[in-house]
Amino acid sequence: MLPSLLGVESSLNSYRWVQKPFEDKEAEDIVRRFDFPFIIGQILSSRHIKSEDIESFLHPSFKYHLPDPINLKDMDKGIRRVAKAIKTKEKIAIFGDYDVDGATSSSLFYLFLRSIGFEALLHIPNREDGYGPTIASMEDFISKGINLLITIDCGTNAKEALDFIKTKNIDSIVIDHHEPDISSIPTVYAMINPKRLDEALENPFRNLAAVGVSFMFVIALNRLLREEGWYSENGIKEPDIREWLDLVSLGTVCDVVPLIGINRLLVQKGLRYFDNGSNIGLKTLRDFIGIKEVLSTYHLGFIFGPRINAGGRIGNASLGSSLICSTDEGTALSICQKLEELNVLRKEIEASVTIEAIEQIESNPQEQNIAFAYGKGWHSGVIGIVAGRLKERYNLPSFVITIEGEEAHGSCRSIPGVDIGSTILAALSAGIISKGGGHMMAAGFSLSPDKIPEAYNFFSKHIYAQSNKDLSKAELELDGILDINAINLNFAETLKLLEPFGEGNPEPKFALNSVSVYATGIRGSGHISCTVSGRCGGYIKGIAFKAVDTGMGKSFLENKGDLYNLAGYLKINDWNGKKSVQFVIIDASKV
Repeated sequence: MLPSLLGVESSLNSYRWVQKPFEDKEAEDIVRRFDFPFIIGQILSSRHIKSEDIESFLHPSFKYHLPDPINLKDMDKGIRRVAKAIKTKEKIAIFGDYDVDGATSSSLFYLFLRSIGFEALLHIPNREDGYGPTIASMEDFISKGINLLITIDCGTNAKEALDFIKTKNIDSIVIDHHEPDISSIPTVYAMINPKRLDEALENPFRNLAAVGVSFMFVIALNRLLREEGWYSENGIKEPDIREWLDLVSLGTVCDVVPLIGINRLLVQKGLRYFDNGSNIGLKTLRDFIGIKEVLSTYHLGFIFGPRINAGGRIGNASLGSSLICSTDEGTALSICQKLEELNVLRKEIEASVTIEAIEQIESNPQEQNIAFAYGKGWHSGVIGIVAGRLKERYNLPSFVITIEGEEAHGSCRSIPGVDIGSTILAALSAGIISKGGGHMMAAGFSLSPDKIPEAYNFFSKHIYAQSNKDLSKAELELDGILDINAINLNFAETLKLLEPFGEGNPEPKFALNSVSVYATGIRGSGHISCTVSGRCGGYIKGIAFKAVDTGMGKSFLENKGDLYNLAGYLKINDWNGKKSVQFVIIDASKV
């Protein structure tokens, strides 16, 4: 364990450092077979990648590693119903969600239909309309004469609305990935959801975001149309569905689902298609932002995602899908400008609510296993982001609730090992919340304001029962210790073989033992730059992002040249064609 080597039981950021467990024999076998440095074998072993699976992990392919989508329950039934609608020119409506996963998954389906000459009705509700289908939205569709409804990234628990539309003799198909609540499952023509109660827990599609499930549906539908000769009979060129992998990678990363299995394959391939810039809207957004370097999951999750999400959070929710479905650069540029304005406003609102939430938590210390805050009139569009900020600050599952009149709405974010979606469903079954749903890492819910204290106690007890440990004693998992003299461009490039990084496959984090931190300075918006040197020579440039106001940052600035144990990860900088390695510091302890 790292604490026995470094003695870091409580760092400057109040973490206890622990070594990710790994199997020595497995790590040695990986090193022997692939000629990797031992620490790479150690990392792969800690992520339960066995030596016989290394090749498929590093180089996944659609040909060998994509399961047949038809194995999802109701997939065959669903694609045959859509194929019939295409052939008989029925009117199809697509109902999506207002987040990035919702925008990409519904847009992907819409773009596929448009590519084969079929125009569907695409509807993204605004946040104030509520999550998922409603009776009002169904009545609107009925007035427009639709024959088939497809809900994407929603619908699994929309019993009232979808049962209602069924009484009007309109078929509905649900393409979703949210946890089902047995009391709220609607009666629909087809339900394609890898988390269906009758799907195997170990099915390979289980961790897909909605955009991944939507892509599986399009793969199967495209194959059916080809096999039935529809393309050749109608003189229509079969689309290359890989061109929408950029949307798949974007939605998958932004929905924070584990980047393992199929998701790893989709994101790794999708990043390449993203770089090719085939989607006019996303290419225009990239140029508008000014991104020149090769894209990574960081760009998708922290640069593209927040902008596409901005409309759904505080403006017009359809802006994201409108950008993705744009057919000309002028329209796309206009949408980019609107999204940028909304994103700036979102940041201001988010910062204000975050400060209030932190002040509430820290002025009334919570002894439970969660970070929990609520307030009147907090903007519902930012509470999910604020929950994420609290999770990062306290390393705890975090809940943020806004009270709006007689109703309160909440959003929550989790940490690895805690399934927050099951906590929300348990609260729904217990009658503590009136509505809710989500998945392992994120969820949303509604409740009566007078139920907030009860919800606080329920969430905390349920999460403690799940984890069976005191989560307030935060741990920082590290992949190993690096000698500063061993850090070079070649080693950093080898680490990149493990990309894409994200949930389930995090950026490898390392400790540097007894190093000096000097030449410190403040950069940008509260970042600290420095030089890190070892006792026996060697040095590397370091940076600690947004660290000025932290205990770690204050120590660096006040004690220049002192010895520290550092925790962080390696980053390759590419400036004017010259590459260098930098150590991104996320925690430290004084030696």
